[in-house]
Amino acid sequence: MPVTDIYDATVRQHANSSRADVSRRRFLQAAGMSSLSLLSLPGVQGAANQLHKRPKVAAVFTEFTHRSHAHVILENFLQHYLFNGEPTDPGVDVVSFYADQFPQGRDMSREVARQFDVPLFDTIDEALCRGGNKLAVDAVLAIGEHGDYPYNDLGQHMYPRKRFFDEIVAVMHRSGRYVPLFNDKHLSYRWGWAKEMYDVTQEHGIAFMAGSSVPLAQRRPQLELPAGAQLETAVSIHGGGVESYDFHALEVLQSMVEARRGGEAGVSRVEFLAGDALIRAAEEGRWSRELAEAAMRAELGERSWTMNQVEGEGPVEPHGVLLEYRDGFRAAVLKIGGSGTRWNFACRLKDEPKVRATAFYVGPWQNRNLFKALSHAIQHHFVHGKPPYPVERTLLVTGILDASMHSRHEKRPIDTPHLEFAYQPRDFRSMREMGASWNIITDETPQPEGIVPHGLK
Repeated sequence: MPVTDIYDATVRQHANSSRADVSRRRFLQAAGMSSLSLLSLPGVQGAANQLHKRPKVAAVFTEFTHRSHAHVILENFLQHYLFNGEPTDPGVDVVSFYADQFPQGRDMSREVARQFDVPLFDTIDEALCRGGNKLAVDAVLAIGEHGDYPYNDLGQHMYPRKRFFDEIVAVMHRSGRYVPLFNDKHLSYRWGWAKEMYDVTQEHGIAFMAGSSVPLAQRRPQLELPAGAQLETAVSIHGGGVESYDFHALEVLQSMVEARRGGEAGVSRVEFLAGDALIRAAEEGRWSRELAEAAMRAELGERSWTMNQVEGEGPVEPHGVLLEYRDGFRAAVLKIGGSGTRWNFACRLKDEPKVRATAFYVGPWQNRNLFKALSHAIQHHFVHGKPPYPVERTLLVTGILDASMHSRHEKRPIDTPHLEFAYQPRDFRSMREMGASWNIITDETPQPEGIVPHGLK
């Protein structure tokens, strides 16, 4: 179906929305524009102002396959994309690739490199130096997710994020120049390595950003906690696997609770529980079933669910990560059901009888469109040299996740005095998707295999 037909069908579904009419004009305008004329659109004025100093970016990734993190992030770096319904120029130029693996029959890195005229280098050093001897880029995008990497005895996926980091920083050090760096997801599966990564960036003044795409998703219903709120307890719920999805749910939790009164104080104890042990913990008052019900209702409405099965999904054993914070706050991350797009949150404020809850809506195409807002945040980081939210959030989550995997393996709570560190949150609302993009990309819009404007074809 031609792109204009797809768009017209989308707009008819939103005929009563003046916002959709405006978005349609901008979309049709952008579809026929050159990259320079695109910069005149309202959604990309910021990039236009930075045109004279567009950062050159090296992309370092484990593998580039369909729907891998390299794919769903870089499709928003190599051309314009939608953010809050606006065609948005990345404001940066990707000038080199390094791929750690080339899965037979699935690799996209060579094809995309040819499509966008991006050199694909054999080493990280060469990618950052663009064939020379010194750092020749202004920022580095490190994507250490997906690929054929082993698991350790704790069940942790041993992605090479620390190796990527060390090789990247070695080039910066040799060149005497330190540039902004983004690390996809948590810093490392090992706390000691993660802390070393953080310390190195602090020592050399490297603008460092990391973390999950999910905190940037649209909240349905809209939920904004007041700054300095006195929180009593909270839950964050996902429907995915141990470690990989626990990470995202922990980032959702921290992105909401870190702004409580006094700021983040750190975590003192972590415990992983599964099955009946998790259910007993709720009966003992160690996590709130009432909050879990509110969080699930935000997503499911009146659709029925139990801890072991959600209506329309197969039976799955639940698990959870219980957290005790240094300031006395308690929270839980729960795995309920088997939906990979389940990201729910609920909390109770002091002296407020009604529970507050929301579901983080990922947009069409499962979790793929989550990465538009994340890409926007990374680009802001590269252009301005400052992360839009604190990397300490991801450092803390990395430590919680590592402790959780040790707790799961050792079947006991883990005391975490090393995670009792404080940090102050930042207001990152300008980085979040508020939902306007889903007036243009809808559930009926065909999902492309490769990279095309707006993900439409």
